[in-house]
Amino acid sequence: MIQALRKQVVRGVALAALLVFSGCSTFNRDWKAAAANPSPASSIEGRWEGKWLSDHNGHNGRLRALIRRLDNGQYETRFHAEYGGILSFGMQVNLDVKPAGGLWQFSGEENLGKSYGMYRYEGKASATNFFSTYKASFDHGTFQMTRPKP
Repeated sequence: MIQALRKQVVRGVALAALLVFSGCSTFNRDWKAAAANPSPASSIEGRWEGKWLSDHNGHNGRLRALIRRLDNGQYETRFHAEYGGILSFGMQVNLDVKPAGGLWQFSGEENLGKSYGMYRYEGKASATNFFSTYKASFDHGTFQMTRPKP
């Protein structure tokens, strides 16, 4: 009985690790590919990196994003966040972006399912700095990023 339980726990951990790292590998592959295409100064498209901070509980970690313009004028934004140097997770949102006095203002929302709920994003970006707030039913905080060094 105990050995059967151990096998189930090991399988569960292995499956969770596979899901976490498979999504990570896709993002990492795309992140490396985007490095070959410099981001235009007249857009928020491209690579971003920095940190996220939960104002709810103080949790924080590394944050990267890949942004690309869609045909409908929105910007697909793929975030990849790390926590505690061990856990990583990704999320994607389409942002509505509007020019505003040399900056871009943006907002968007994405339902991340039962576990995470509805996330709402709002912020501003320049060619070199990205700042956003995020709000969900159980958490809220900030994303701060800059362009990565070549």
